[in-house]
Amino acid sequence: QVQLVESGGGLVQAGGSLRLSCAASGNIFSVNTMAWYRQAPGKQRELVAALPSGGTTNYADSIKGRFTISREDAKNTVSLQMDYLKPEDTAVYYCNTNWWRLGRFYNYWGQGTQVTVSS
Repeated sequence: QVQLVESGGGLVQAGGSLRLSCAASGNIFSVNTMAWYRQAPGKQRELVAALPSGGTTNYADSIKGRFTISREDAKNTVSLQMDYLKPEDTAVYYCNTNWWRLGRFYNYWGQGTQVTVSS
């Protein structure tokens, strides 16, 4: 089993910054993707940023140049630095890790952390 615990959400004014962190524990395969998704009220969950082991980052167009994803494999953590926040960034942000192994897809989610950006 894998557990993901997010922290760092909160309320911030437009133009401000927040840093989200996620700690993963359990039976995590060493070759994996760690990612952040978000879901705003009435909308589908969407990918914000993803970073595969030894790979390159993938960012949603809406946050390019403002958000930065990073990971520290020795600690099984992933972070999302969010700068120049906009009201439309308001959502519940979810940490995710996933990998393929022996023909099976493993996909795990955190409980989510609320980010609210006021105008």
